Amino acid sequence: MLITLIFIAGIWAGLQNALAGGGSFVTLPMLMLSGMSPLAANITSTVALFPGQITSGFAGRSLVTGAGRLSFRTLFVVSILGGALGGLLLLNTPSTVFAKLVPWLVLFATGVFTWGSFFRQSGESTVHLGATSAALAQFCIAIYGGYFGGGIGFLMMAALTMAGLSTRHASATKNALGGVMNASAVLLFVTSPEVHWLQAVVLGIGAILGGLMGSWALHRINEKVLRLAIVAIGVCLTIGLFLKPL
Repeated sequence: MLITLIFIAGIWAGLQNALAGGGSFVTLPMLMLSGMSPLAANITSTVALFPGQITSGFAGRSLVTGAGRLSFRTLFVVSILGGALGGLLLLNTPSTVFAKLVPWLVLFATGVFTWGSFFRQSGESTVHLGATSAALAQFCIAIYGGYFGGGIGFLMMAALTMAGLSTRHASATKNALGGVMNASAVLLFVTSPEVHWLQAVVLGIGAILGGLMGSWALHRINEKVLRLAIVAIGVCLTIGLFLKPL
């Protein structure tokens, strides 16, 4: 029964990521509900959702580009290095310490998602980042992505649009870089005893199916309602994590 619920959570997360993002808000609590520690749940979720990220990045590859004087190759390298550093930090964080950090990380991710969904202005940004500032911003985002990852999509959208990319190109580039930064973290995680492979495989298959469903449903589901549901999940999860010691 629990494996079935994990599979359904994977479908939901894949669908959610394809339409609006925030799939980890579903997978993290489900894996913790299955008995994993917050650290193991985060690592297992990252590994499981990685194939779906690669698929999304590949699908939009024609729109992937650099940002101003900052080439995509540079963004690629910066994302790999930052993701690897974040992954190393996570692997070297004691489970008890990470458990104390999780409520704050989820709170931060929920805040970022809410801002990006309902308060951030669409279109071109009036703030401009130079090449050095954009590279530094992407490096910091990649570290956070390798360590936890919730809300990185909106963080990257903000940084890339401020670096001069249009919304369309920023979205495609964000998807590609999300897969890149997690690739280095996943390479570190696959050897970790914290990965629960049965749950990761089941979750991953569900996420791939959900992603395919998301492509079909992209113009058939009210995205604002979905985003509201994601924020509600994040708020409930945050409150629950603060009230219940992990």
